[in-house]
Amino acid sequence: MKKEREEDLETNLAGDEESGNHTDESGRRSWFMRRKKGILTSTADKKETPEGLWSKCPNCNFISTTTDLKENLFVCPKCNYHHRIGSREYYEIIFDNNQYTELFDNILSKDFLHFTDLKSYQKRLDDIYSKTDLKDSMSVAVGTVNGEGLVVACMDFEFIGGSLGSVMGEKFSRAVDYCIAHKLPFMVISKSGGARMMESAFSLMQLAKTSGKLSQLSDAKLPYISLLTDPTFGGISASFGMLGDLNIAEPGALIGFAGPRIIKETIKKDLPEGFQRSEFLLEHGFLDFIVDRKILKDKLATLIRLFRS
Repeated sequence: MKKEREEDLETNLAGDEESGNHTDESGRRSWFMRRKKGILTSTADKKETPEGLWSKCPNCNFISTTTDLKENLFVCPKCNYHHRIGSREYYEIIFDNNQYTELFDNILSKDFLHFTDLKSYQKRLDDIYSKTDLKDSMSVAVGTVNGEGLVVACMDFEFIGGSLGSVMGEKFSRAVDYCIAHKLPFMVISKSGGARMMESAFSLMQLAKTSGKLSQLSDAKLPYISLLTDPTFGGISASFGMLGDLNIAEPGALIGFAGPRIIKETIKKDLPEGFQRSEFLLEHGFLDFIVDRKILKDKLATLIRLFRS
């Protein structure tokens, strides 16, 4: 019996040699080897797929190329999930021909309290500056939207969770002054975890500062549009995030003060389905409407014309 198995193995090996199917010493086919013109390439020499080539939707697990996703404005083509994007991507979507002027980009955060938790605040700032081209959690830009002038202040979650600090408050205030001086409408795109604890009371002071500046914008009879994206929490929703002449949001955005997990642990009860999502807030009167990213630009241009008329 053993001799017959050995003869069968030799026959199979010979057949593989003739057919070009290579096998290893144990007689198993080398399924994990690439074949091209009779040349074998080992696994160690194979080319890796470039990082960032594919993107997986966190909502429906649909996989698409990053290029296709970008062309679809970072919206899942299957379930319409709006992926989180940064200020540069929003500016590209909103402003005509991706042409805009960034304002107040010379202001940087400073560790004036010498705050330290797991590491110093200054070390956190230095790490972010070295890894990204971001100056702070908010950037401000001015440009045109279908020919209509607009100043946009947009948050970047990548910078310490889009947290509200003294620099954000200062940029916000200067943006309002710029709008008043040039008689332009103002829009803020919120995406934040709340106040920046490393700046302590200086961070909390920005809630009053930004809210006060909006009263000046109102006195100048200039519109303020607040666009809430995923996620918007804490001090942002407790201040200028909910003070817009129009409060709008992207589909499925998580918006609130404390997060749903914290609330559930506090009240010891299950929360309603879709709690704190933008659709839930719209139903309960906290939002004026929800706008899909694909029609955001046209919608903004229409709103600016209506405010001006």
